[in-house]
Amino acid sequence: MNGYDIIDEAVVDAPAGVVWDALVAEFRGAARWWVPYNTFSSTSGTPDGAGGEVRVTVHTKGVGNGGLKLRFTSRTESVDPGRRLAVEYVDGVFRGPSEFVLEPVDEGRRTRIAMHFRGRPHGWLKLLARVADIGAEHSRATLAAFVALEAYLAKDRVAGGSPR
Repeated sequence: MNGYDIIDEAVVDAPAGVVWDALVAEFRGAARWWVPYNTFSSTSGTPDGAGGEVRVTVHTKGVGNGGLKLRFTSRTESVDPGRRLAVEYVDGVFRGPSEFVLEPVDEGRRTRIAMHFRGRPHGWLKLLARVADIGAEHSRATLAAFVALEAYLAKDRVAGGSPR
């Protein structure tokens, strides 16, 4: 297995700036919508600045439910604030590039968010990838996270607050 080339996307009922703020907050460790499957913590710099590093843990059965934990580190390679965040997986069970792209739709009222995952399994995950469909699991978890993002932002709109 050389790696994955997967694009997962969804349309979220919020302007791109609000979606961007929620995405960056999650990478800083907010744990508001990507849990229970992924948790993030900044290890150096900021996730929305070139060179910033984020430690990612994928909890295959959800946080606190046992199961495998896939850990890797992403380094921010380039940023177009509010539109694109490109990273490189530099340590852990994945290596290679990935990016998030936000595109305003419906005159800016909604946002298409896409994750282009081109990581390669590394170490013990490379062996597991021979018998498990890691790509399908990645897509399932990413799309579930986008649904959770939509719900998080909708709940905040109803409460009249700001998701930041």
